[in-house]
Amino acid sequence: MTLIHSSAIIDPKAELANDVEIGPYAVIGPNVRIGAGSKIGSHTVVEGHTTLGAENTIGHFAAIGGAPQDMKYRGEPTQLIIGDRNVIREFTTIHTGTTQDLGITRLGNDNWIMAYVHIAHDCQIANHTIFSSNAQIAGHVQVGDWAILGGMCGVHQFVRIGSHAMLGGASALVQDIPPFVIAAGDKAEPHGINVEGLKRRGFSADTSSQLRQAYKVLYKDGLSFEDAKLAIKKMADDTNDAPTSRALVEFYEFLASTTRGIIR
Repeated sequence: MTLIHSSAIIDPKAELANDVEIGPYAVIGPNVRIGAGSKIGSHTVVEGHTTLGAENTIGHFAAIGGAPQDMKYRGEPTQLIIGDRNVIREFTTIHTGTTQDLGITRLGNDNWIMAYVHIAHDCQIANHTIFSSNAQIAGHVQVGDWAILGGMCGVHQFVRIGSHAMLGGASALVQDIPPFVIAAGDKAEPHGINVEGLKRRGFSADTSSQLRQAYKVLYKDGLSFEDAKLAIKKMADDTNDAPTSRALVEFYEFLASTTRGIIR
């Protein structure tokens, strides 16, 4: 049975699974769909063309699916799509996309979004990420699987954060962080490979060692960016260990596809 507090305002056009919980004074708009087992906290607003999957928990006073903070936006029916089993804590804001991009802001599965986080229009957030309190990311940012953003960090629009990367608290990020790399500072600079995170996620010691070598090639050996990319690609081609090869290929392909440049 759907558990809706008597003070909540639910538009009759909203689509709610039969076991969704809606807290006091929450507001659910007409173009909202909420999946099974999800819980919406008190005073939270879910609006826009927003879809939430199953078993999401939204804290109190969050603003989900609001119009993008983009002066070019003219009311187009852009979307916010949120996957399954995400925890989104109180006072977080997540906005819909714009027609200047794909028109969709997307949050994957199993993400942990702490209080006062802002995820702007057209951001693409993968799975298993952690956003610490007050992390703020501008429009069009991409965040890979298992990435961690420290509290009070700020991320410039169009920046990419690779999978398993970690951005320290109170950092200002204006260029891409390659996968597996730790970054911190104002402005953020590289500080090695996220070895402890990789260990927790089952990466072998050999894979971590090879990624540390790739980091050295990129940041310590004095090579040009182009030469460093080629050297890392050769490392991937030369290894016989499939998981290590995949990790090195991911590292190389991220470097090869950067448009804003990487932190240096």
